[in-house]
Amino acid sequence: MEQTALLINTPTTLALTVISLWLGCWINQRVAVLSHYNIPAAVSGGLPISALVAVMQLLSDREIQFDLQLRDLLLIAFFSTIGLSSRLRQLLAGGRALAIMLGLAVVLLLCQNLVGTLLALGLGENSLYGLIGGSISLAGGHGTALTWGQLFEDHFQLVNASTLGLAMATAGLISGGLLGGPVSAWLIRRHGLVSTEVESELPHLEGRGKTTYLIDLNHLLTAVLLVALCFALGASVYDWLSGLGLRLPAFLTAMFLGIVLANGLDMAGVEVDARPIQLVGDLSLQLFLGMSLISLPLLSLQGAFGVIGIMLLIQAVVITLFTVFLVFPLLGRNYDAACISAGFIGMGRGSAAVSFTRLPEAISRPSKAEGVQCGYST
Repeated sequence: MEQTALLINTPTTLALTVISLWLGCWINQRVAVLSHYNIPAAVSGGLPISALVAVMQLLSDREIQFDLQLRDLLLIAFFSTIGLSSRLRQLLAGGRALAIMLGLAVVLLLCQNLVGTLLALGLGENSLYGLIGGSISLAGGHGTALTWGQLFEDHFQLVNASTLGLAMATAGLISGGLLGGPVSAWLIRRHGLVSTEVESELPHLEGRGKTTYLIDLNHLLTAVLLVALCFALGASVYDWLSGLGLRLPAFLTAMFLGIVLANGLDMAGVEVDARPIQLVGDLSLQLFLGMSLISLPLLSLQGAFGVIGIMLLIQAVVITLFTVFLVFPLLGRNYDAACISAGFIGMGRGSAAVSFTRLPEAISRPSKAEGVQCGYST
């Protein structure tokens, strides 16, 4: 008898995503080890829901599918805000450290692909699966994994390349959140590092143990307008490149247009409040991660858990050693280097993870918002 499918529509998917984020906040506040290492709420709350969905599928003999069109738009919105936050003058100010990071990132990508290819060949699989288990899914994230996975399926008949890429990207994203904080904490404690940064005061209100930052409505509307322009102009660039036979993920063209818009406004002397853009990016990212995790098809992936697990474990060892023995020393062995190390691991385990990899609360500098795990802060 053919299994019937139950489709969860977009509004319900969005509602379940918000519930999963709240659940993750609640779990993190009550499980010391999770709050200590600032495990993302999307991970803490999304995995139990995806497990519950898997159990419901087993009991009801019905496949449960989520409408994820909104998730794809959220990914583009997030990378649009990344572009809008990129200023040429800030990149130039990075100087030597930025050049080192760029070089290390390139070397890491090559290492990930080499390790992935060797593992795939060792497991008797097509070597292209090694690229899926390398930088395409890990450093590239969901958008890159979907784009290249589909390309491999269409042109190289690589079965389930997109599904495997999504699974690797999701698992890498989770492990990036789990790995970055502990490694950074270990480096800080081992070397007795402290922060010398002075926090700047932003307009805010305090009450009931929470800090709420004030953002002007017009500035928020400006941020929404800029993101919408990134969508529209990025789509035009994407179509033009596709007509030339050049396949790029849609979020990359949106991010590129964000960089152009941000620096164009900068050169024209137009000031744009960065906080609403960060708020839009944070919201898009959290909802994107939540949707990715609650919709994780655990049952359909169970046959690939062995391959995925082996690749993730080896790749985790590689990036940890790479970070501890190359990234941290080359960036100066100081507090900032330890912070960047956490972000570097996030970048190498799933590009979106960079934005939610944070320092463990117990070792970060105190602030007025300390102890507030799920509120928005800038």
